[in-house]
Amino acid sequence: MVREMVSRSLESEPAHICGPHCLGPLTFHKEVMGALVSLSQGARQADRTGDTFRHGLVFSSRPVRPQERVRLRVELCKLTWFGAMRVGFTNVLPIARALPSLAIPDLTDLSGHWATPVPEICCLPGSELEFWVSHGGRVYFRNTNRRKNSRKHKLLKGVDLSRPLWAMIDVYGQTCSVLLLGSEKKEFLGIQKSCPAPQRRSSCSALQRHTSLNIENYVNVRQICDYIHDSYLFPRPANKQTSDCESVEDCVVCMSQKACISLQCGHQCLCLQCAIRVIQEFGNCPLCRQNIKSIKNIKNIKN
Repeated sequence: MVREMVSRSLESEPAHICGPHCLGPLTFHKEVMGALVSLSQGARQADRTGDTFRHGLVFSSRPVRPQERVRLRVELCKLTWFGAMRVGFTNVLPIARALPSLAIPDLTDLSGHWATPVPEICCLPGSELEFWVSHGGRVYFRNTNRRKNSRKHKLLKGVDLSRPLWAMIDVYGQTCSVLLLGSEKKEFLGIQKSCPAPQRRSSCSALQRHTSLNIENYVNVRQICDYIHDSYLFPRPANKQTSDCESVEDCVVCMSQKACISLQCGHQCLCLQCAIRVIQEFGNCPLCRQNIKSIKNIKNIKN
């Protein structure tokens, strides 16, 4: 019975393996989606329509494997809402049915569903990220925009790996549109990838639209710094803290550039671009809240 249900769930996605390093096609599930979701780009782009922040649930078209990194790009945001997309997994077979409006708490209150928010600052138009579940049942997330070796962040733990897992994304809040870029899985002898790779638009990319709209002018730096200080999602590792001064590897605002700026309070926690904005628009260290008016030191970071 279970095999028949899995087969029916996957029959909309034709079987295709192009080689030993192919994970097979990966799209959004064409039969199971939120009430206001519209799919395009061969079921790789999910848009939430309507003037609301909910009803944006989508699932992967097939089960994903442990360590298979699902890659996404945010295409469109609406900054009138608070919060951004949620990501996670479910071992409940996606079948055509009326879905609840939210992943959290509607689905996460039910057995077999795990989801967690992605920070708003990581979900601006053009932002690319990947998330995956480890062999230990932990869900990780990484911003992939600027550096291949950017730091991963643990989002949650306790995912049950005894049954097949489908990726689950809630196109929630400010996030209005996401593009599925495929998936990758690192192996001892190479990297396995999903296929076929989604084609980028030939006219204007999401990052170009992001630049032309100058959307960074609408980012609330005070909200970001409050968010970081409270360590809502990503508490800093103990081995990177000291009692008087703290240095972190990545900028605590954008999480994609090296932290190369030392503030007057002694904390080295910002890249140059974010430091200028934080000083001009906020005036306080995002870690200790001490008033800052200038940069103490700029560390030379070698790539």
